[in-house]
Amino acid sequence: MTTKVLTAHVPLPLAEKVDQLAARLERSRGWIVKQALTAWIDQEEERSRLTREALADVDAGRVIDHQTVQAWADSLGTDQPLPVPR
Repeated sequence: MTTKVLTAHVPLPLAEKVDQLAARLERSRGWIVKQALTAWIDQEEERSRLTREALADVDAGRVIDHQTVQAWADSLGTDQPLPVPR
């Protein structure tokens, strides 16, 4: 795989944590940073996908009004909680 060097300035406490983790796992700093960056990008891509999916639901009219959700949430600590709104 072709690679590219990226440079970033990070606060010293964060850099020290990366160094400690690298030492504990017996891995390089680069490996630690690559793992963290991959996980963050995966998380952001999933967040974006879920946002697009939610907006499509709104556009299609598949929504639950605030009052219904609030009534359900308020009922959760009671003896007779309401069913999850659908």
